[in-house]
Order: sequence, then structure tokens, then C-alpha cells
Amino acid sequence: MRHTKKSAHLRTPALLCLLVLATTTRAETLNFNQAVQRALAQNPDIIVAGTQIEQAEAAVRQSTGARMPKVTASLNATRTDDALNAFGLKLSQRNANFNDFGAGEFNPANPDVLSVAPYTLNYPDAVNNFNARLEAQLPLYTGGMIEGYIEQARAHLRAARQGDVLARQQVIFDVLRAYEGVYTARAYRDVAEQGRLAAENHVKTINSLFKGGVVVKSDLLSAQVHLEDVKVQQTQAENAVQQALDQLHLLLGMPLAVPLEVAGSVEVRPLEGKLADYLDAALKSNPGLAALRNQVDAAQAAVKVARADKYPKAGLLARFDTNDNNLGFDAHSYTVGGQLSWQLFDGGVVNGAIHRAEASRDELAARLNKAENGIAYQVKDAWRRADEAQRRVLARELAVSQAGEAQRIVEKRYAGGVTTITELLATQAQLDKTRADLVAAHYELKVQRANARLATGRLQPDLQ
Repeated sequence: MRHTKKSAHLRTPALLCLLVLATTTRAETLNFNQAVQRALAQNPDIIVAGTQIEQAEAAVRQSTGARMPKVTASLNATRTDDALNAFGLKLSQRNANFNDFGAGEFNPANPDVLSVAPYTLNYPDAVNNFNARLEAQLPLYTGGMIEGYIEQARAHLRAARQGDVLARQQVIFDVLRAYEGVYTARAYRDVAEQGRLAAENHVKTINSLFKGGVVVKSDLLSAQVHLEDVKVQQTQAENAVQQALDQLHLLLGMPLAVPLEVAGSVEVRPLEGKLADYLDAALKSNPGLAALRNQVDAAQAAVKVARADKYPKAGLLARFDTNDNNLGFDAHSYTVGGQLSWQLFDGGVVNGAIHRAEASRDELAARLNKAENGIAYQVKDAWRRADEAQRRVLARELAVSQAGEAQRIVEKRYAGGVTTITELLATQAQLDKTRADLVAAHYELKVQRANARLATGRLQPDLQ
């Protein structure tokens, strides 16, 4: 009795350790929506799209800020004995006197006094100057350049946001294929398991018939070969399940060693209504097309920016200065003014810039036209494929029923000695194939329905 209690006592920690290990290695179960959110949080394309939006928002702030006055503060130190600058600095410091003009060298009795070069004026001592400046500049008119930059930045921002929508919908589509790929691979595995069980039953039945002298040994050997082939197919199906899970791991950014489980299969509802309605909606709201249209708008704004150099520019300036021969803030002065400039000739530089901007805009417009035709084809093709996939599912369901009934009849005929082992194995293979075809048809139906939603710009995590 003591030995039993001691053994139980020793086993308790081991059992607890096993329970802890089992808990820590339990697979994380994600439903489709959770898988989508996980992928969206770490997908590189989504991260890139987010940074593009941030860049575009910053560009909008930058271009809008160009309308505001620019205020700069500066502090400059200068030492010079250059005659012109030294005299000018003395004037700025309010320190100039008559001796700076060489007044002491002026002799009225000298008939050539006006030809005398004043030494102190031409060869002044070095002058120190400390200048503090506060300056404000305000553009009044730039020929539409600032407005063009603002329009361009806003168009790029709209394009970036549409690009983010497109990237998110593409991630949803990729997750759907990977997520449902796990279920499809498992369905293939189940089909292979059914085929293996059927093949084992055939071997068992034919072996009994062979021992009873009803069939020849070649029939038994054929059944055994078929069983081995089915086992190979089952191994391939098992590997396909692991490959599907690995692909989902990669898409979600999870290490392959982390256990992962999917919660439930996804139902993708068909689009209701007429193809023409969805085709028109896709051309208007497809995020990829919307992004391209905004890029065309940005290119048109770039043309406006290039044309701005054909028009005059006007602005205001206000400046406050202090100048001192020591570090200080004496000798205050202010300057206010306005400027109007107009470039009349530049050798064709502006015209070249305009033509280049127009060509870039026309290129994007051509790409947009091509993309619109491509989306129209994609919508029609996805719509047709979804309808075809629905019909294929119904046909495969009927084929499975027919193949199952045919296999049951042939089994009875073979047991009665009416048919050959070749026909028996052929009907079993046909049943296995129709089951696999049904699995593929269900997967294709979901993918094509999702593809139709992607083409029309209506693909959301809830697949509604």
C-alpha cells in the first residue's frame, strides 16, 4: 500500500509537467476574420501602403505651408577691410564720420585737391560687425505654382489611400485561398483515406475469394498493387495538408514551428444582381482604377506647376536688422518691400518642362484606359468562372452519386464472378477521382466568388 502511494506521489509532478507542455504547445486556432486581421497587421504590402499614405499626407502639409509667410532669424559675424564693405558696415552701425571720407586730407589751397585719393576711405581699418536679422517673406502670386503643388499632393494622397484599399483586398483574397487551401487539402486527405479503406476491403475480399478458388492470383496481386498506389496518394495528401498550413503560416507571418489550427470553413456568398450593374460599379469604384485616376489628376496638376513659370511672380518682404561692432543689438533698421518678376525668355526651358509633364499625364491616361479594359474583362471573366464553378459543383455532386452506385454494382458483379478485377478497380478509381473533383470544385467556387468581389472592389473580411 505504501509503495502504491509513493508511486502515485512520484507520478504527480510528471503528469503536471506533461499537462504544462501540452498547454504550451496547443495550436492557436484562428477563424477567417482573425487570420485576415493577423495578415493585415504584418503584411509588407500593407505596411508599404501605410508609409505611402504618411508620405502623401506630409506632402499635403508641405505644399499647403507654402502659402504661409516664411520667417527666418539669423545672426552673422563679419570682419573686413574691404573699402566698400567696411564703409557700408560703418553706415549700418551708424558710426560713419567725415574722417572716413578722408576729410583730414582735404586742402582747399591745393588746386588739384579734387584729384587726391583719400587714404582712410580707400584703405580703411578692419571693421567688425555683428548682424542680427529677422525676416519674413510672403508669396502673393506664383502663377498657380503653389496651388498646383497642393492639387498634386492631394491627388497623390487620394491615390495612396486607394492603393491601401487595394492592398488590403488583395491580402483578404490571398488569405482566403490559403485558409480554404487547408480545408481543401484535408478534404483530399479524407478522399484518400476513403480510397485506402476501400482498397483494403478489396484486398481482403479478393484474398478470401482466391483462397476459395474463385479468382486467380493475378486478381489479388492487382488489388494489392492498387492498395499501394492509394497509400502513396494518401501520403501525398498528408503532405499537402502540411504544405497548406505552412503557406498559411507564411502569409500570417507566423513561424512554421508554431502550431496553427483553422476554426471553420468560409462561406463566400455569390454577388446578387446583374453583371452589367457590377461592371459599371467596378469601373467607378475599383480601388486600383481609383488610384490610377488620382495619379492622372496628380499628373495634370504637375502640368499646372510647369505652366506657372510662364506667369509673373509677386511677393512681399519685411526685415528687421541690428548691427553692432561688438556683440550687441545696436543700430536698428527695417526694410519692407515688394517684388514682381516675370521671366520673358528662357530658351524654351519652360515649354520643354510643360511638354514633358503633358506627356507623363498622357502616359498615365493611356494606362488608365488599359486598366479599365482589364478590369472589365476581369469582372466578366470572374463572373463567368463563378457561375461555371457553381455548375461544376452540382455536376460533381451528381457524378459522385453515380460513381458510388456504379462501384457498388460492380462489386456485386465481381463477387458473383460476372466481371473482372480491372473493371472493379477502374470503378473504384473513378469514384476516388469524382470525390476529389468535387473537393476541387468547392474550392474553385469559393475562390471565383471571392475573385468576382475583388474585381468589383467589394471584397471584405466578412465576405458579404
